[in-house]
Amino acid sequence: MMPDAHTLYDVIDHTWPAARSLKTGPFLLRDGQGGGKRVSAATSLRTDWTQADLDAAEQGMRDLGQSCLFMIREGDQRLDDTLGERGYHIVDPVVMYCIPVAALSGNIPPRVSTFEIWRPLAIGFDIWAAGGIGPARWDVMERAGGPKTSILGRWNDSPAGVGFVAIHDGIAMMHALEILPHQRRQGMAEKMIARAAIWAERNNASHISAVCTLANDAANKLYSKLGMTVVGHYHYRQK
Repeated sequence: MMPDAHTLYDVIDHTWPAARSLKTGPFLLRDGQGGGKRVSAATSLRTDWTQADLDAAEQGMRDLGQSCLFMIREGDQRLDDTLGERGYHIVDPVVMYCIPVAALSGNIPPRVSTFEIWRPLAIGFDIWAAGGIGPARWDVMERAGGPKTSILGRWNDSPAGVGFVAIHDGIAMMHALEILPHQRRQGMAEKMIARAAIWAERNNASHISAVCTLANDAANKLYSKLGMTVVGHYHYRQK
């Protein structure tokens, strides 16, 4: 059975975790420590929040030294509308994909083209850095609990790409997939995701998932080409 959107929200929280989470009334605040929107956005725990609860959540984020940022998930229409009235803008609509690992794990990559390595090699960190994925996001990977690994890609006798994959509750999620510009359009991402699926299957995951912004045409085309199913969406509201 395909996981639903709320299941993947939970997978995101565990495989790409904030430094800490704090409950402020009916809202959950995240201390991201510079690790990006996913680990810094507040989310609603209930739908019966008041305007005073929302004020407290905003103050809590300011107290953390962060801008006011909310993740809007399925079922959050009231919050979405209210934040719009408060002057928050929609930022980075995101698509969530998922597929059974068995649908990809049979696509064995060529020998010495992909490797499972934890901790990542220095060249992996170099590739991430070149793509704008810096130390604050490396810290997120270190914080992730449960089974996890980096996937290093190699093509044309040289490094090609790197990604991070972790598992929560039997579902793997691919994060921070980065291919060097000169190694793109050669099927490297497909090979690396296949390797991630092989690793996930060996670690008892039933599905592998990924998220990307709606504006990322290359990633959306890749996941669609692989046969991954869209299982949900979310977006951010930011002042």
